[in-house]
Amino acid sequence: MYIEQGGEGPDLLLMLHGMGATGAVWSPMCAEAGARWSGRWVVLDLPGHGRSDRQDSYAVGQYAAGVARAALPHIHPEGRLVVLGHSLGGVIALALATGWFGLAPHRVFAAGIKIAWSDEELRRMEALASQPARKFATQEEAWDRYLKVCGLAGIADAAAAVAARGIARGADGWHLAMDPRAHAVGKPPLSELAALARCPVHLARGRDDALVTMAQTRCLDPDARDLGPHGHNVMVEAPAQVWDWVASLT
Repeated sequence: MYIEQGGEGPDLLLMLHGMGATGAVWSPMCAEAGARWSGRWVVLDLPGHGRSDRQDSYAVGQYAAGVARAALPHIHPEGRLVVLGHSLGGVIALALATGWFGLAPHRVFAAGIKIAWSDEELRRMEALASQPARKFATQEEAWDRYLKVCGLAGIADAAAAVAARGIARGADGWHLAMDPRAHAVGKPPLSELAALARCPVHLARGRDDALVTMAQTRCLDPDARDLGPHGHNVMVEAPAQVWDWVASLT
């Protein structure tokens, strides 16, 4: 699994990105980590994304198991483990909070989790998972598609650090780095995961996030935080807001 890391000390902050993106979306947070986090941090590309290997299946539990295996060597027994996830990464963070995967987080933070899923949305995800990766004749076309798919269009361009590792080149053209089969993750059992958490779980969303409402988020966490007038990728748009949220509860 592709990993980037930094910092010093026993505590570890593990940051998990959303579907279709790569760990590069945390680069604005990483740039501020030296001043905002008194410990080490690890960012990875989820299985089937960026430069990480693909999996045979992408159920939430399999994602969590893969992430746990990758993170375990970086955890110091005397330190705290804090997990910060975005969107799908937030779902995986909730799964890790159960303690079923060999990790014992001190706290879990999840921003922008999509909570309500229509039957049509789930059918569309299944259809995407069954199709081969779309090929693009030029790198520019592939970048344009990637930025739209992961919600970075309008807030970043292909040269931005947050877009790194989003596309790849094959023998017959350019394509998104994400394994299309990763769309088959299905509707996550969020209420069940939240109920099984063995550590405090904190949810949040950007006020302009079109994928989830605050009312939906507060069904899982009555104290869910409004991170201000920002969209789905709030950690890209306003990393200081996310840092303030994490710092206020750790």
